[in-house]
Amino acid sequence: MEVSKDHIATLLDNGLFGSAQMLGCFLVTSPVTNSEASPYLKAENLVLQGDALYGEKEFRRALNMYKQALQHCKVISKQSMNNSRSSFSTSSSRSSSPSSMNGSPINENEVKFKITLCHCALNENRAALVEMEGIPPKARTLRMNLTLGKLYRISRHNRSAIACYKDCLRNCPYVLEAVTALAELGVSSKEILSLFPQTSNRGRLPFDHLDPARWLHRYVEAQCCIALSDYKGGLDHLTELLQQFPNNVHILLEIAKVEAIIGRHDEAIMNFEKIRAIDPYIVTYMDEYAMLLKQKSDISKLNKLVHDLLNLDHTRAEVYVALSALWERKDDRRALSYAERSLRIDDRHISGHIMKGNLYLSLNRPDAAVTAFRAAQELRSDLRSYQGLVRSYLALAKNKEALFTAREAMKIMPQSAKALKLVGDVHASSSSGREKARKFYESALRLEPGFLGAALALAELHVVDGRHKDAVSLLERYVKDWADDSLHIKLAQVFAATNMLSEALSHYQAALRINPQNEAAKKGLERLEKQMKGMDPDAPDEEEDNEAEDAEGDQEEAEML
Repeated sequence: MEVSKDHIATLLDNGLFGSAQMLGCFLVTSPVTNSEASPYLKAENLVLQGDALYGEKEFRRALNMYKQALQHCKVISKQSMNNSRSSFSTSSSRSSSPSSMNGSPINENEVKFKITLCHCALNENRAALVEMEGIPPKARTLRMNLTLGKLYRISRHNRSAIACYKDCLRNCPYVLEAVTALAELGVSSKEILSLFPQTSNRGRLPFDHLDPARWLHRYVEAQCCIALSDYKGGLDHLTELLQQFPNNVHILLEIAKVEAIIGRHDEAIMNFEKIRAIDPYIVTYMDEYAMLLKQKSDISKLNKLVHDLLNLDHTRAEVYVALSALWERKDDRRALSYAERSLRIDDRHISGHIMKGNLYLSLNRPDAAVTAFRAAQELRSDLRSYQGLVRSYLALAKNKEALFTAREAMKIMPQSAKALKLVGDVHASSSSGREKARKFYESALRLEPGFLGAALALAELHVVDGRHKDAVSLLERYVKDWADDSLHIKLAQVFAATNMLSEALSHYQAALRINPQNEAAKKGLERLEKQMKGMDPDAPDEEEDNEAEDAEGDQEEAEML
C-alpha cells in the first residue's frame, strides 16, 4: 500500500502533526516518489512534511523542508521555460506565473511565507525580512502584509512598515493591529480613516449597519491620542467604547494599561481585577498588573497572580516580568534575571525594559538603567520611560541631561501634571533650583488637584527648606480627602523629624491600617519605637548582625521555594 499525500493532508487538517510528520518520512523517502515523481510532486510532499514539523514546533526542520521544496520549484521554473520555447501552444494552455508551479497546486510565494514564519519563530528577523521581500507586492496576502509590516518595524524601516500597514487597512479596516501600529508610527487619525474602503451605501464601511456609533472610528481616535501621549483624550474615547461594548476585555485592558502609565494605580488595579473576573485565563498586560501590586505591597495577590500565569503559559514575556516584580522585594539580582529572561523571549516587550531599568536603579547601576529606559522609549515613549531616565540621570549627577529629558516629556505631554512634576524633580535636586521646583509642583497641583505625587514632593520641599508647618498643613489637607498610606507615612516622617512622636506614631499606624503590607510604614514604626524608648534608631540590631551569618541558608530556602 503506497503512502498517499492525501493521508498526510487529512492528519494535518485534524491537527495530528506528530502522526503527519512520521507518515511524511515514509512519503518523502518512498522509492516511487524519488524515482518517478515529477519535481512539483516532490515539492508538494516536502511542503506537507514541513507543515507537519511546523505544527510540532520543530521550526528548524520545517525550514529545511520548505527550502528543499523551493529548490524543486526552481527546477520546475527552468523546465517551464524550456517547454515554452519548444512548444508555445502547449504552455499557453497553462499559467505562465512562477507561482502556478506549471500545474502544481503549490504556490511558491506561500512556501516563501512559510519560510518567513519559521525564521520569525526562531527570532531570525533579518532572514525573515529577506524572504518576505522576495514575494512580489501584488502577490502578498493580508497576513503577509501584516507580517512584513512587523518585520520592517523591528528593523526600524518605519516608512516601509507604514506602507505595509496601510495596505492591510485598504484591504480590511478591521486589522486593529495595523491601526495601533500606524498610530504609534505617527500616522494621524485622519490619514488612517482615509484608508478605509468606502461603499456606495452612504459612504459607510462594510458591516457599518451593525455600527451606528461608528465604533471603529472612535477606536482609531483612541489609539492616536494614546500614541501622542494625550492620555486623557484616549481614555475618554475608550470609556465611550466601553459603554457601547460593556465588559469588552480588550477595551478594559487598554484602559487599565493607560491608567497604569499615568499613575492612576487604584483605578488600573480595579480594572485588572475586573478583567480577571471576566476572563481568568488572560495573560496580556498582566505584567502591568503585577507591577502595580508590587507597588501596593499586595504580596498575597501578586503571589497568586504569578502562580496563575505560570500555570497558564510559562513561555510568555509577561510571566517573567511578573516573576521579576515578585522577587524584587527579596532579591534584586534574581528579579533582574527574570526581567532579562522576559526580553530574551520578546526583546520588544516594553514593560520588560522598564522593569529592568528600575532594577538597575535599585542595584545602584544608573548607567545600565539609562540603556534600559532608552530601549523602552525607542519602542514607545511613555511617561514611565521618561521618569526612569530622569531618575537615572540625576543618580549620575547629569542634571543637564535630566532637565532636557524632563522638558522633552513636558513638551510631548503639555497637559500632564506628571510631566510638570518631572521638571520640578530635576530643579529640586539642587539647592538653587528649589524655588523653581516649588512653582512646577504647584502648577502640577493646579492642573490635577488630586495628584498625590506632586503634593508629597512639595511637602518634601517644605521640609528641606525647614518649613515643617507648611508641610504638615499641606499633607493634612490631602489626608482629609484621600485615604492613602503614602500621605500618612510622609506626615509621620515630618512629625518624627520635629520630635512630635505621638503624632508620628498615630500616622504610621494609620498607614498600616490602610495597607498592612507597607514596608516603609513598618520600618518607620520600628525606628519610631526606638526613638520613643530613647534608643539610637540608626544603631544596628543584634538580629541584623546575625542575619549575614545565615545568608547562605536563606538563599537555599529561596531556591527551594
